[in-house]
Amino acid sequence: MNEKISQIVGELTLEEKASICSGEGWMSTEAISRLDVPSINLSDGPHGIRIDEKSKLEKGSKVTTCFPTASAVASSWNKELVKEIGKALGKECKNIGIHILLAPGINIKRSPLCGRNFEYYSEDPYLSGELGAAFVNGVQSQGVGTSLKHFVCNNQETDRMIVSAEVEERPLREIYMAGFKRVIKEEQPWTVMCSYNKVNGTYASEHPYLLTEVLREEWDFDGLVVSDWAAVNDRVAGVKAGLDLEMPGPSEANDRKIVEAVKSGILKESILDRTVERILKLVLKATDGNQRDCESRVDAKAHHELARRAASESVVLLKNENELLPLDERDISSLAVVGRMAKEPSLQGGGSSEVDPAKVDVPLKKIKKVAGEEFQVSFAPGYSKADREDEEMIEEALDAGRAADVVTLFVGLPREVESEGYDRHNMKLPENQVKLIQKISEVQPNTIVILNNGSPVSMDAWIENAPVLLEGWLAGQAGGGAIADILFGKVNPSGKLAETFPVELQDNPSHINFPGENDKVLYGEGLFVGYRYYDEKNIEPQFPFGHGLSYTSFDYSELNLSQREIDDKEDLTVSVTVTNTGEHAGKEVVQLYVSHEDPRLVRPLKELKSFEKVALNPRENKIVNFTLSRQDFSYYDPSRKKWIVETGDYDILVGRSSRDIRLRSTLHLKSTQKLEKTLTENSSLKEWIKDERARTLMKQVLPEGESPGGILEGMKNLPLKKLTMLSQGKITEEMIKRLVEAMQK
Repeated sequence: MNEKISQIVGELTLEEKASICSGEGWMSTEAISRLDVPSINLSDGPHGIRIDEKSKLEKGSKVTTCFPTASAVASSWNKELVKEIGKALGKECKNIGIHILLAPGINIKRSPLCGRNFEYYSEDPYLSGELGAAFVNGVQSQGVGTSLKHFVCNNQETDRMIVSAEVEERPLREIYMAGFKRVIKEEQPWTVMCSYNKVNGTYASEHPYLLTEVLREEWDFDGLVVSDWAAVNDRVAGVKAGLDLEMPGPSEANDRKIVEAVKSGILKESILDRTVERILKLVLKATDGNQRDCESRVDAKAHHELARRAASESVVLLKNENELLPLDERDISSLAVVGRMAKEPSLQGGGSSEVDPAKVDVPLKKIKKVAGEEFQVSFAPGYSKADREDEEMIEEALDAGRAADVVTLFVGLPREVESEGYDRHNMKLPENQVKLIQKISEVQPNTIVILNNGSPVSMDAWIENAPVLLEGWLAGQAGGGAIADILFGKVNPSGKLAETFPVELQDNPSHINFPGENDKVLYGEGLFVGYRYYDEKNIEPQFPFGHGLSYTSFDYSELNLSQREIDDKEDLTVSVTVTNTGEHAGKEVVQLYVSHEDPRLVRPLKELKSFEKVALNPRENKIVNFTLSRQDFSYYDPSRKKWIVETGDYDILVGRSSRDIRLRSTLHLKSTQKLEKTLTENSSLKEWIKDERARTLMKQVLPEGESPGGILEGMKNLPLKKLTMLSQGKITEEMIKRLVEAMQK
């Protein structure tokens, strides 16, 4: 392939080289017919294939399954399930003629208000990275490429094309880039899509540090970097920085700028050639991939069933007082289904990820079917589309609620609230829905509230009166069947929250810095995103990260470490026994967190480092094994510009959520890195005194009485050079110079 690419590049004119660097149309690349370079097709999106009206493909001509959105499937915590969804989408892409699927989106959920949060997995970079890697693996196993997006810090929609994300290097590395690194290292997606926004003042589409130094040189990414649609600011600067393909196209003005830059010497033609080579490599790989012997026949029924299974595993049982669920015909005979969304479900959010589903499971119909003839099922819409009270509709709903044994109340965010292009204004449900929940729960104590939303909503106005709460998410085309399966116990809920649900918006760590001002947004919370912040501030959330109930119960025991002392070159094996102590078969997500007891730099109290989802029959137990390596104990040190591991004690925590830790054990880890910091005259006295060698040299060089033992506590934050003044001439500049030179030998 390399020889063929070199030959094509050698035969291209300068103008052709420039033209191939932008698209032929909205969703296709430029073809060079005279050299037999074909055009390839791209398509959104993360939870299904979008046939855009501007694309060359015929809309509605092929099967397109609308799977649950990323915020939903993340709550499954099931990597194999996400991989299956990826494989299904890969098959659909091949069947339709798509070469690159523009997914997955793994941006961090910094604020619950981000309008595009339904497209993203989690507030945690480890979970996002693991699920993103599984998705990429599934899609690319079918000979179809992916586009990992949006690199990086696209954590809001407000002013997304002009705002600068002002973020320090450590949270940039540990939080916002970590998931991207994991996916790239594990699965090598064919393309990476850069984001609209600036990062620390420079557009992501022309950021050499991000696109070249980190992405290619550090992480060894060998694929293509594509712009988000219309994200390019300065095309020539982008080529220099490492941006390969500009989308959409054609972009004749920018093509001319590339030609002029080469002719004037501003842009080396060798750099342009490198860009063209990457584009040609992708085109040839993509067209070869679609010829490979991968199964492309699409079984629409099987994909719908997969979507239903995915939705079922994604539903989170948040509350279940008095074990009202699952519903049983031996205890109840009538059910009132209330809420317009039971008849008109919201499947997905708005924007570029919207999918035309092959079919839709309507919750009301599926509930009636699963309930069977034993149940009397009534329906009342309860509220209108508009956010206004309708007394007649409310009274109808209350009458239905009084007459039934149980009410299932479907509420959620209107379709227009969650979308690409803008952020939410608040976390509230529509007021007419809030009042309906309050009134229904007054007349019917057996009320089951089912949420239909892509990100957290505030609940403090009604949650105390709702004995049962299901987070149903934006569950795709088969979500209605999944909810019916959960309600009647056909499926035991096993979803766990992939993000923290705060009591109120003000509790969120980004609140005072979202969405920013004067075209800047300060990431002032630093490392303390999501559960990391709630732990540090000891704030009780509405529901914590990792939370989710089951119809059965689980016991944790026998936490074992393969060693109690290791060095950072060794792996650690952690095992724990999990037992299903209840009466129902179920699945449990076992979560492993690591806590560093005495770090030199500030670290979160604990961080997710591994997880495993296990299926257990009643009374069955399984040993769950985890392997931790050096990277699981490391953090990024900006002063050294590298990841480090410190010698010290680390707690291994295993539990059901970030706030439900069942077992813990302690490991002593010895670092083999040389971590001595270079001490200078501007280093603090505290740093000099802390270093054993520095203390010895200070005693040798400084006059007696002015050595470490004689330095007062209040002076220890001062730089070393201040001793010349504070000692009133006893310590000279020459002494300080000799001390620094001795330390650096």
